[in-house]
Amino acid sequence: MSGDLTILPRRVGGRLELRATDPAPDGPGRVRLLEQGADAAAELAAGRGGGLRWLDGGPGEGTMAAAAMTVKAADAGAYQAGWGLFAILRAADGVALGGIGFHGPPRDGSVEVGYDLTPSARGAGWATDALRLLTGWALSRSGVDTVLAATEPGNAPSQRVLARVGFTRAEDADGLRMFVLRAPER
Repeated sequence: MSGDLTILPRRVGGRLELRATDPAPDGPGRVRLLEQGADAAAELAAGRGGGLRWLDGGPGEGTMAAAAMTVKAADAGAYQAGWGLFAILRAADGVALGGIGFHGPPRDGSVEVGYDLTPSARGAGWATDALRLLTGWALSRSGVDTVLAATEPGNAPSQRVLARVGFTRAEDADGLRMFVLRAPER
């Protein structure tokens, strides 16, 4: 993670938006993350746009699955604002490139993250920038000192994203490659 990353959270239409000030034109400042509450998540889970303009016409499978998790958590009364799904938006024009978020609120100082990009957005550093922004925000929250991530063993592109952000390998679990990012000493 970059020590120069300043995260600017704000509320937009009642939803949390995360953006960064970053001097690099190809850094986290080129993305915004916009929280997707239960109503927007229901739209995304159904493969609709959720009120967003999508690079490839709609959300990817991973984003739809994460949206379904958000809806399920809300229906069970377990959803906590700020700890669900965010749309990855290109800051220059607001076009949605994918989804990123948490598998739920913090538990024992840890959160787990996942992310997905539409096919046309892959390979251009968008996931890396979004993950830096999301993990930077999470690790700045009181009570969060660890961010976890899991990938399929063959998902080398996602593993490279995690490595670029500073995640290190942890013990594999349930056939998945596990990664961990710890907060710097405070």
